[in-house]
Amino acid sequence: MASILVIDDDEQILIMLKKMLELAGYEVTTANNGIKGLQLFRQKQTDLVITDIIMPDKEGIETIGDLKKEFPDVKIIAVSGGGINEAEHYLDIASDFGAEMTFAKPIDSKNFLEGVKKILLH
Repeated sequence: MASILVIDDDEQILIMLKKMLELAGYEVTTANNGIKGLQLFRQKQTDLVITDIIMPDKEGIETIGDLKKEFPDVKIIAVSGGGINEAEHYLDIASDFGAEMTFAKPIDSKNFLEGVKKILLH
């Protein structure tokens, strides 16, 4: 069973993604910001990290950069609902920092789960 770390400051999104991924057969760990997410990943590396972009304490772009610097082979999916700018702007930056795949919120569960499966198979 593949393991996934989900990082998002929105508790409802965190719960929704955790349930969706667990129902699909994955082992899921969660963190509500990038600092906690990075600490958890250092303690127990997962097969995939899914991170939000706009978060307090340590936002997603910085989290992606830190993960890729310490763990170059980590697989990352970035998600964003946008903020001041459109979600696509943030997601383009996330790709530049090393996210293999990006999704705008609200997340289409079918496409999202297909993306997760695809990344984990490579």
